[in-house]
Amino acid sequence: MGLSVAIVAMNEEANLGRTLESVRWANEIVVVDSGSSDRTIDIAREYGAKVVLEPWRGYTAQKNYAIEHCSQDWVLSLDADEEVSAGLAEEIRRILADRDACTAYWMPRKNLFLGRWMRFGGFYPDPKLRLFKRGQAFVTGADPHDRIELRKEADQRTGRFQNALVHYTYPTLFYYLEHMNRYSSLGAKAAVAKGHRSFSLANIVLRPLATFIYNYVFRLGFLDGREGLLLHLYHAVYVSNKYAKAWELARAGSSEKKAPKVSP
Repeated sequence: MGLSVAIVAMNEEANLGRTLESVRWANEIVVVDSGSSDRTIDIAREYGAKVVLEPWRGYTAQKNYAIEHCSQDWVLSLDADEEVSAGLAEEIRRILADRDACTAYWMPRKNLFLGRWMRFGGFYPDPKLRLFKRGQAFVTGADPHDRIELRKEADQRTGRFQNALVHYTYPTLFYYLEHMNRYSSLGAKAAVAKGHRSFSLANIVLRPLATFIYNYVFRLGFLDGREGLLLHLYHAVYVSNKYAKAWELARAGSSEKKAPKVSP
């Protein structure tokens, strides 16, 4: 059976070549680009990928759109900064040849932060459901935290791989902090939708502190050295920022509702 690889990308020239090299053995590669201004599209075409241009719809919608363009029996959904390890590639190829295979497969993921593999603090094995029979799964979740789920009518059998997907998450602190600022804004919108609207010391101070202590101490994040300290410290800041921004959004929305309408 054949394999399609589905990837969404925008300005990923620093990562995409590595990702595509790791799956160049696949029958089909689909790259949905949302407006890159660098060499992302050129790199995709150099690897023979089918390039689809589509304005950004959001994480879940964009990834579902990429999956819709896949034509093979199996689909592997990847981020543009992920790499299929040699061992994982071999496991996937064995599944493609197995007539009794499960509907979908989980794989462990190695997350790299500032070039170091985060082994502790809840960042490994970080299992991801990424390989599935076409038409049997879809992307869901609240942006930016998407996930893949099997359809209710699908055979719910899933398997697990031993070898890892490698995630080149954040090579620099600048890149990480930039992303966390954007992600906290998206998370704030989701928090407001769930009813988090007040200025809450519990959410803005105590929750981030508890998050840091839990991941850095009890989940042994301190064993990942200086990189681990920075990751868990700034992740706690992200949590605080998310709820502070949620309060700001709710207050702005409340002010707009109270503002008197001006007659023309």
